[in-house]
Amino acid sequence: MSQHNETITIHINLSAYGDALIYGSTNTFNYVPGQMMKHLLFAWHEASFYGTELEVQTVQDVDLVVLPSEQVIPFFAEQKLLKHIQWTWIEDESPWVRLTPLLLKYIDEKKYIPSYEAFLSGKVQWVWDPSAMNTEEQSILEEIRISNTSMIEGLCAAFSSTVSQRYYGTELEATDLRREYPLLFANVGTTPHGLDEHSWLITIGWRADTAPFRPLLQLLEPYDDEPSWHLQLVLQDKSDLTLLERIQLTQEGQAFGSWPDHWSTHVHDRSVSWLERLQACLPKGRFDDNSEYVLSGPLSDEDAWRFLTIDSNTLLESGWQVLLPAWWEEASRKKPKLRAKVRTNEGRTTTSLFGLDSIVNFDWRIAIGDAQLTEEEFTELVARNERLVRFRGQWIPLDPALLAQIRQAMAGTDKSQGLSFQDILQLHLLGNNDEPEHDASEQQQENSARIQLEVELNEHLMKIMSQLRGQTKWPTLAVPDGLQAELRSYQQDGFTWLAFLRQFGLGACLADDMGLGKTVQYISYLLHLKETFADSDTSMPSLLICPTSVLGNWQKELARFAPSLKVMLHYGSRRDSGESFHGEIAQADIVLTSYATATLDQDILKQFTWQSLCLDEAQNIKNAQTKQSSAVRSFSAKHRIALTGTPIENRLSELWSLYDFINPGYLGNARAFNSRFINAIEKDHNEQRTQDLQKLVKPFMLRRKKKDPAIQLDLPDKNEMKTYINLTAEQGALYDHTVSELMERMQKLEGIERKGAILAALTHLKQLCDHPMLLTKEPIPTSSNNHTVILDTETLVGRSAKLERILEMVKELREEGERCLIFTQYIGMGQLLQQVLQQELQEPVLYLNGSTSKSMRDTMIDQFQSQILPPQEQPSVFILSIKAGGVGLNLTAANHVFHFDRWWNPAVENQATDRAYRMGQTKDVQVHKFISLGTLEERIDEMLESKQQLSDNVISSTEGWITELSTEELQDLFALRRNGIS
Repeated sequence: MSQHNETITIHINLSAYGDALIYGSTNTFNYVPGQMMKHLLFAWHEASFYGTELEVQTVQDVDLVVLPSEQVIPFFAEQKLLKHIQWTWIEDESPWVRLTPLLLKYIDEKKYIPSYEAFLSGKVQWVWDPSAMNTEEQSILEEIRISNTSMIEGLCAAFSSTVSQRYYGTELEATDLRREYPLLFANVGTTPHGLDEHSWLITIGWRADTAPFRPLLQLLEPYDDEPSWHLQLVLQDKSDLTLLERIQLTQEGQAFGSWPDHWSTHVHDRSVSWLERLQACLPKGRFDDNSEYVLSGPLSDEDAWRFLTIDSNTLLESGWQVLLPAWWEEASRKKPKLRAKVRTNEGRTTTSLFGLDSIVNFDWRIAIGDAQLTEEEFTELVARNERLVRFRGQWIPLDPALLAQIRQAMAGTDKSQGLSFQDILQLHLLGNNDEPEHDASEQQQENSARIQLEVELNEHLMKIMSQLRGQTKWPTLAVPDGLQAELRSYQQDGFTWLAFLRQFGLGACLADDMGLGKTVQYISYLLHLKETFADSDTSMPSLLICPTSVLGNWQKELARFAPSLKVMLHYGSRRDSGESFHGEIAQADIVLTSYATATLDQDILKQFTWQSLCLDEAQNIKNAQTKQSSAVRSFSAKHRIALTGTPIENRLSELWSLYDFINPGYLGNARAFNSRFINAIEKDHNEQRTQDLQKLVKPFMLRRKKKDPAIQLDLPDKNEMKTYINLTAEQGALYDHTVSELMERMQKLEGIERKGAILAALTHLKQLCDHPMLLTKEPIPTSSNNHTVILDTETLVGRSAKLERILEMVKELREEGERCLIFTQYIGMGQLLQQVLQQELQEPVLYLNGSTSKSMRDTMIDQFQSQILPPQEQPSVFILSIKAGGVGLNLTAANHVFHFDRWWNPAVENQATDRAYRMGQTKDVQVHKFISLGTLEERIDEMLESKQQLSDNVISSTEGWITELSTEELQDLFALRRNGIS
C-alpha cells in the first residue's frame, strides 16, 4: 500500500445529541480499525489529545470513533488532516461539512441566539442567528434539510454544545449568564403568553427593543368620581419615565390615543401583537364586553383582587410592565398577623412564684399591613365580604384564605381561659420576629401557610422577657451574709440569675465550664433562700442529688463556704427513713443524696415539696427512659436547677431530657420534640429549626466558658481546687482491715521493723484510696472481640470513686478541646488510667514513668505539645509519675493538672503543676487535687491547711516523719472516719 496513494472515505452519523459517530473505509471496501482511524484522522487534533481520549464503539463489526458534540464543528471546520492520505466524504455528508466553517465563524463572532423551541420544551440551547446568514448560506442549509433532516438536528445540538462549552463552560460564566438574562431561565418549560420568537428575544433582553416607548398595563383604584377599579394600557417614554400616554385598543387591535408623531409607526406595527399578548395573559372575560374598546369596562372587587394577585404576575412573567397602586407593594409583602395583646396589669404577682402554668389574660389584635384592628373591627370588615377594603384612609387586602386561617386560629384559643405564661413565653421567643418581606408571587405561594399566633406584651412582661432573652439586667442581689467566699462578678451573676428565675417559677440549667465555680454559685443561692425564708415555719429544705463520687466534695464545700447551713446526708445503709426522716429534714437546710439512693428512696423523697431540687452532673439523666431519670422527675419542688458542664453530650434527646426536668412540658413531650426538632436538625440540618430551638433554650441555660474574654480577665492565673471523694464499700473494708492489722503489729514491733511496717501500711492505704486492685494485685478484667482486647471499664470504674470522678472530668474537658496532665505515684495506677482513658476516650493517651527511655520521653513530649498532628493521632491526656515527670518538662499544651494521689509536699506538687503553668502557657491553669474522704489523705490535708503539727521544715520529700508518730497518733492519722465510705 503506497504511502501517498492511500484513500480513506469518511462516514459520519450525527446523533440527536450532536456527537459524531465516525468510521472509515478504504478503496478496497475494507473498514478501517477503530484505533487506526483515531490515530490517522485525529493525528493533529489537540482537543482530543490527538485522538487518544476518544471512545471507540463497535456496532455490527464496524468500529465507530465517537467525537463529542462540542468538538464536532471545530474539527470539521478546521480539517487539520494528514496530507499523505487522500480523505473523501460520502456525498450525503458533504453539504453539512461544508457548512461547519461558517458555523464556527458564527460561534467565534457570537452570532448565536437562544433557541425558542428548546425554551418551550424546558431547555436552554443555542442556535445560529438566521438573520446573520446570506442567501448562499441559507441554500446550503436548505440542501442539508432536504437531504437529511436528522443531520440538521444533530448539527444544531453540536452547535449548542460548542457555544455552551466555549462561553458558559465554567461555573462563573454560567452564573454571569443567569444574572444577565434571568428571564431566559425563569420561565423555562412554560409557554410565553402571546409571544413569538422575535418578541420573546426582546422580552428576555437578548435583543434590543428599538421602540422609543414601552407598553404598560396600569390598575387604577377607585376615586371620588369613579367608584370602580379600572385597567388601562399606557405607553411609557423610555427617555422620560414619568411621561405616560394612555391608549385604547379596539377589538381588532387598532390603537387610538395621543402620542408623539415619531412613535406612530412603532405603535401601529405592534398594536395587534399587544392585543394578542393581552388576550393570552388575561381572563377571557376582560374582552367579551360590547364596548368598541377592550379593557374599558369597570372591574369588580373580585376582578381587581385577581389582577393584583394573579394576572399581574402572569403579565410580568410574559415580559409586560405593570403599574399597580403604590400601597399594594408594601401590603403584599406583609402577611396578616394575629396577636394576643396582654392586658396592662397582667403578669404582676404579689407571690414569689409565678410559674409556667400561670394564666395571662389578653385581647385579640389583628395586623393587616399597617392597620391594627380590634376583634370587633376585624369582624365588621370580614362581614363586608370584600377582598379590598378602604379602612382609616388606606386600602387593606383581605385574602379569604388568610382570613379563614385567622378565624381558625382565634377559634382554637379560648380567650376566656387566657394563655399560660409558657404559651406567652414561647410565642414571644418564636413568633414576634419580623418576617422577611416577600414579593407578590411569593405571597401567593405562602397563602396556604398557617397563620402564626403572636403575642403583644405589656410593659411589665416586656421587661421580664428582655431579662430572660438577654440574660442581663437582673435585679441586683447582695451576696448572702453567710457566704465565706468572695464571689467573682460572673459568679454573682450566676447566683442572681438562679434567684431571678426562681421568682417566676422557671427552672434553670447552670452550665458553666468545669472550674468556673458552679458549686459556690449554688451554695450562694441556698444561703439566699435561707435568709429569704428565715421566718417561714413551713419552709422545707432543698434537695441536692449528685453522683456518689462527689457527695463528699459537696459536704466539704458546704462546710467551707456556708458553715451556717445545716446539711443532712441521706446516704448509706444507716440512712433515716419513715418518721425519723421527717424529723431529720425538718432541721436541715439542704439534704444531700446520690442518684442511686434517690432512685431507691423515690417513694419517700417524692412525698415532699422541696424548697429547691438541684441535680449536680445533670447529664446523669440524659436518658429519660432510665429508672434514675424517672425517679428524679417525680420529685416535687418549688424550683428545679440542673448543674452540668456538658448539657448535650451526643444527641438532642439529652437536651430534651434535661429541660423536661427543669421545666416539665416546656419543650413538649418526647414524641413531639422528636418530630419538631430532632428529625429536622439531626437528619435534615434545618437551620430555622436550629435557631428556633436555640431561642427556646437560651433563657434557661447560663453557659460561660473559660475562653470568654469577660471570664478570662476575672480568673486567677492558676486556680487550685480540691475534689473530695468517698471510698467505695470495698475500699472502706480493705482500708479498715489494713489499719487494724497495723495497729495489732504496733503492739509487738519496735525499731526498724516498726518503721518498715508503718511505711508498708502507709503505701497500702494510699494505694487503696486510688484503686483496690493496686493492693490485691489481681489482673485487669478484659474480654476479647475480634482479637481486640476490651477492658471491663464498668467494673473497674465501679470499684474506685477516684477513677469514676477523673473519667467524668477528663471527658468534660476533652469535649471542650482542652488537654490535661495526670500525676500519680504508682506505676500500676498509671497503667490502669492509661488503659481506661484510652478505651473510653477513643484517642491516644501517653504515660511517662521512671522506666521510660530518654528518646521515648522526648517523643512523648513532642507529640503532646504538637499542634499539627491529625486528631486521631494527637495525644491530649498525659499521665506522669510525679518523680519522673514532676520536674524538667515543658507541657504548656495542657491547662488542667490532676493530682490523682497526694505527695504531701506542697513544693513537690507545685513543681509538678508548673509543667503546665510556666512561660509559654496562654490559658489559665486549673489544678485539681483529689482527696479521699475519711482517710489519711483528708487528715494530712487538714494538717497542711491548718499548719497543725506540720511546718515547712518538718514536711520533706520523704514520709519518714510518720514513722516517728506514737501508736495513738498513728491510730488518729490512719483510722477511717465513717462518713468517708460509700
